[in-house]
Amino acid sequence: MLVSVCIPTYQGAAYLGQAIDSVLAQTLGDFELLVVDNHSTDGTAELVARYSDPRIRFLRNERNLGAEANWNRCLQEARGTYIKLLPHDDLLAPDCLRQQVAALESDRAGRLALAFCARTVMDGAGRALMVRGYGRGGDGPVPGALLRRQCLRRGTNLLGEPGAVLFRRELARQVGGFDGEIGYVIDLDYWFRLLQHGDAWYCAAPLASFRVTPGSWSAQVGRSQGEAFRRFLRKVGARGIDLLAGSLMARVNNLLRMAFYRFGVRA
Repeated sequence: MLVSVCIPTYQGAAYLGQAIDSVLAQTLGDFELLVVDNHSTDGTAELVARYSDPRIRFLRNERNLGAEANWNRCLQEARGTYIKLLPHDDLLAPDCLRQQVAALESDRAGRLALAFCARTVMDGAGRALMVRGYGRGGDGPVPGALLRRQCLRRGTNLLGEPGAVLFRRELARQVGGFDGEIGYVIDLDYWFRLLQHGDAWYCAAPLASFRVTPGSWSAQVGRSQGEAFRRFLRKVGARGIDLLAGSLMARVNNLLRMAFYRFGVRA
């Protein structure tokens, strides 16, 4: 099996069907779709049961394990050569898996740790609000050390949310599970650990969509973004200009994000 697309979900029935549909519409068909339900009570199991595609595998935790443990169960249960985590309210463009897998499959020397892409930010109704990307002109490799440094100095996650990233299962086994100690950067923390083992490939097309609503988990943790990122800087041992610039930009990003949530996001 080539790819495991893993959807960790909790109380996500309102959007989960759209996420599943976006995976089933992929132009690359060699994947499993693993839905790991963190003990939801909103009809998630019934929703998934309506799908008959044999590539879908549904698991339900006997109790709520928290986001970190649920994400890590996805890693543990994945069977594919490559893994993508897709939050239950996000979407993949039809060509996402094909393009990202092609980039990693062409890496004969094994220098790439992951592939990432630009993504569309959308509101609760699925309306596109903006496209966020790495900031380079086109597709191509990005040195892992450079990418980590740029994230630190800009005080933000330049790789994107989980749906934007594809990584190797073998490498995931080496680096271990997600660390949710600093909730806001649980994904960036993992990207940093992967990038210690190789470089990245950037796809400039917006191959994933990230949904933001006023009550979403991202909006809630985003309110403490500045302090969370400063904790992350200390965790990774940032020094000098990396620490100073990252601390300043984290404050600026926090103000911009909160303004965006307040004035730019509709349910």
